[in-house]
Amino acid sequence: MPHPRPAAAPPSWTNPRPGLRSRHRTGLTCALALAGVTALTGCGGSSAASADDGTLKVGVLFPGSLSDDGFMESAYRGYQRAAKTHDGTLVFGKAEQVATADYEQALVRFATGSDLVISLGGQTDAAVRKVAARFPDVRFAEIGGPADGRPTANLALYDPRQAEAAYLAGAASALLSEKNTVAFVGGAELPAIVNAAQEFENGARAADPGVKVLTPQYVGDFNDAAKAKQSALADYGAGADVLGQVLNLGHKGLAQAAAQTGSSLIGGPIAHPCPADGSYAGYVETDIGAEIEYAADHLAAGTWKAEAVRFGLTSDEPHNDIVLCGEPPAGVEKKLDALKAEIVSGDVTTR
Repeated sequence: MPHPRPAAAPPSWTNPRPGLRSRHRTGLTCALALAGVTALTGCGGSSAASADDGTLKVGVLFPGSLSDDGFMESAYRGYQRAAKTHDGTLVFGKAEQVATADYEQALVRFATGSDLVISLGGQTDAAVRKVAARFPDVRFAEIGGPADGRPTANLALYDPRQAEAAYLAGAASALLSEKNTVAFVGGAELPAIVNAAQEFENGARAADPGVKVLTPQYVGDFNDAAKAKQSALADYGAGADVLGQVLNLGHKGLAQAAAQTGSSLIGGPIAHPCPADGSYAGYVETDIGAEIEYAADHLAAGTWKAEAVRFGLTSDEPHNDIVLCGEPPAGVEKKLDALKAEIVSGDVTTR
């Protein structure tokens, strides 16, 4: 067994983090803390799934921070909504800020006591596939894995279409750039993030065929604001004046670089009021949590399937969008609406 990590707290019941606003108020949720990895506890009193009272258990692996203002926090908001909606029917447990080396062990702990296990992020893909194969009677869902991944007999794949959001960010960046030069910064060189970088470029060129798109940069950490700032300063120094990104806390470094250089970036996946300093040109919105709700709804209804589901603008309820800050130049919003319509109609397909 790996040596316990000293920073972890013991398992406990937790109230939802204050300050988060969502469509529903949330009830209590059950937290799994990892010290090395500890067992799932406090989730109905039994380590076996499907408690005697008929409730079903859902375990969710959040590799990052629930307050990252990015992918994980967006997903956590959906976790909270699902816990409220299915209070009394489903019991939710979570593990957050899990080290890469502990993904597999955390998923195993969930699988031994859950009816459904959900993992967040493509970085968990290898681990969740391995564990799903070991527990064929447990349902699994991966959110944000490789775009070309295939579901297995008990593993569903939910695609939040980050590439689609990146396409919109690229289009907006090109339309708003005064230097006719834009760039993209990603947290890690994972397949889904590389695809997002390519779609950022595709969107930029669809909006303005003559725009210059710099080579994408990958920070190596979604949450390292200092490294992200260095990458942004390099891009701004190379002539870009609007950046797209797929980062979590790291986007704060981009905002610092933008304010320092008089440039801007496209934020997201959570939109905020636009800051007065103009560092944010807009936000792409991607509701990662809608996929947790989708899985929970189907588990509760008895209709869960190991399927591949694409969300975003082409889903029944669009979960991707873009909002601009300030008063954009004439024609920008009209052009973005036209590009969104092309995605919905299928004339434009993002990977």
